[in-house]
Amino acid sequence: MKSKDCLMLLLLSLSLINASCKKLIDVDGPETSLTSRDIYNNDETALGAVTSLYAKLSQGQLGGPGELTSLSNIAGLSSDELDYFSLAGSPTLNAYYQNQLNDKNVGIDYWNISYQRLFVINAAIEGLTASTETSESLKKQLLGEVKFMRGFYYFYLVNLYGDVPLILTTDYTVNSVAKKTAKLQVYQQVLSDLKDAQNLLSSQYLRGDGMTPYPNGLEERVRPTKWAATALLARTYLYLKDWSNAEIESSKILLNTEQFHIVSIDEVFLKNNKEAIWQLQPVTRGANTAEAITFVLPPSGPSFLNPVYLSERVMDAFALNDRRKTEWTGHVNTNGILYNYPYKYKVAYSTEVNYPVIEFSVVFRLAEQLLIRAEARTHIGNKDGAIADVDIIRERAGLSSIKTTNSNVTVEDLATIILNERRVEFFAEWGHRWLDLKRTEKVGEIMNIVTPKKSNGSSWKTFQQYYPISLNELKADPNLVQVPGY
Repeated sequence: MKSKDCLMLLLLSLSLINASCKKLIDVDGPETSLTSRDIYNNDETALGAVTSLYAKLSQGQLGGPGELTSLSNIAGLSSDELDYFSLAGSPTLNAYYQNQLNDKNVGIDYWNISYQRLFVINAAIEGLTASTETSESLKKQLLGEVKFMRGFYYFYLVNLYGDVPLILTTDYTVNSVAKKTAKLQVYQQVLSDLKDAQNLLSSQYLRGDGMTPYPNGLEERVRPTKWAATALLARTYLYLKDWSNAEIESSKILLNTEQFHIVSIDEVFLKNNKEAIWQLQPVTRGANTAEAITFVLPPSGPSFLNPVYLSERVMDAFALNDRRKTEWTGHVNTNGILYNYPYKYKVAYSTEVNYPVIEFSVVFRLAEQLLIRAEARTHIGNKDGAIADVDIIRERAGLSSIKTTNSNVTVEDLATIILNERRVEFFAEWGHRWLDLKRTEKVGEIMNIVTPKKSNGSSWKTFQQYYPISLNELKADPNLVQVPGY
């Protein structure tokens, strides 16, 4: 990514704040583009620059504009969650689905987009750190937000690509020849950024001005707080198998019963619900969530616009009478073929005059923290505590508790139960299944079965758990090497 292109991206982001983020921030964005060194010396433009990051996530998660580029969709296709309607005819989506990627057909380039946004984040960290004009309370909050966002992007980069360049500056002479950094070293930077963010971010949800707390009970959960940083920190420790710290960080959120609690199964994806730790606000007029636009099938079934649906493997993973199956999946019968689809988000567009938004995309929620703690407790020998956490999730889903039906479960069986609970709880959410298969080292076991069925007999290869770097990126950086195997 060239530095002049990154600067144009930053200035364009600022110029679009009024159009795309007006609902998220209560102040107007800048009316004219400013030079990068001036942006963070003004409360309004500093706020607008950081807020633009959330607007882009809302439009396509880690992907570009367009719902089909979301990680929820693409990682679902790569794993065993989603099936692809072959008649839709997208070579790019089909390549992800069949696990047949190479450096020329990547198409949806999370690498390039993530590093574009990391440029904006690094510019914000540099600008805010040097700023003498931004108000101190806003400066602290925004620094926390961008430190959190840097940890957020690098968390996904190392899980999607393995070793990646660790770029912490806007210096083009450094960035243009950056080499890869070992995955564990990148993880250490993620931990460092998230700890900084914990200390900098407000513990309360703030209004669009980035400084004023919402009245209790009326908050929108769209600006990251210290709890969002804590949620990702707990997840990161889990991925690193640091069980003690994963339990500690998840417990911090779970003990905050004033701000968070498990809600009923039909409330989980509503805006501002008490289970949500961080949500994304829709930015397109008339739209609710990208997830509903992507996944809810019309009566006519899958098509070019809606080419994905749930695999039989997902549907078979639900226990009998699991309310997540009845409440969070839908189906259509087209020409005698039954297609199941994710129905967590139920409203795509509103045709009413005031286009009410009732659902916000959920990035982090309390159920994940319960299952993080349960898994951590399993590995450190607190079986009773782990069962208690899992049972909260199971009982909400209408299932019998482990405590009453299988209290003598072995540690090994409990770990398997937790992984399956994650599967049926987080399907079609931010690539959880794809990442879980990799971190638990089960990806080969599962994909050796699934890939041949998806790709006309082609075999699964271990390196395919990571996405390749596009040829354009390799050409732009002489020190960058391809993901091994491609």
